[in-house]
This record gives sequence, structure tokens and C-alpha cells, in this order.
Amino acid sequence: MAFDGTWKVNQNENYDNFMEKMGINMVKRKLAAHDNLKLVITQEGNRFTVKESSNFRTIDIVFELGTAFAYSLADGTELSGTWSLEGNKLVGRFKRVDNGKELNTVREITGDELIQTYTYEGVEAKRIFKKE
Repeated sequence: MAFDGTWKVNQNENYDNFMEKMGINMVKRKLAAHDNLKLVITQEGNRFTVKESSNFRTIDIVFELGTAFAYSLADGTELSGTWSLEGNKLVGRFKRVDNGKELNTVREITGDELIQTYTYEGVEAKRIFKKE
């Protein structure tokens, strides 16, 4: 599948503003901007396993398309929601547990890059990963 592989973060666009909107303090934002995040994605049918490893944590996330699950961001923000496949994009629709506000994420492959776009309260950010 197109998403399968190891992806290392290469570039951030508007990521600091996005994290600020999410309520993440300045120290954590500065650290997160240089977290060396790596994603290892494997897909088996509708089931995805994503191993996230960074300077701060390593976590395995397992989900099935269209099935709700809970997830915590590196800063501790708890989310609940689903991933779906829409064309060639993985689309995540999540709600924060603490305030009910939506956090949407889109993952798409363009050439040898995985572009992950986040949208929260009108602020959009991108993290661009290169395939290893």
C-alpha cells in the first residue's frame, strides 16, 4: 500500500502557530518542532499500525478504518475519533476529550513525501515526511 514504509519528518509549515492554538506552551512547542518524529506505517486491509517514535516517546497506534478509538498526543492531549480512506488520502476526524473541539488530520503521499496536514480552530499546519 502507498502509506506503508518508514517516514522521517523533514519540514514543518505553520506548526508552531498550530501548537499554540492547541494550547501547548512555548517550551513544549520549541521541543516538538525538533522532535525527529519517525512514522513506520503498515497496512493490512482496513487495519493500520503506526509506530511513532520521537525524541520524547515511542508508541504503537493500531486502528481500523471507520472504527472510533482513543489516542493521546505527545503533550498529553486526549483525542477520540476515526481514520477513513478518501480516495488516496487518510482522513482523521478527532475530537478533543477536554473541550470537544475538532482536530482534523489528512495524510497523503506525493512522490516520496508523506504530507500530514492538521486543522484546528481554523489554523492549518503541515508536517512533511520523507520516505527512508
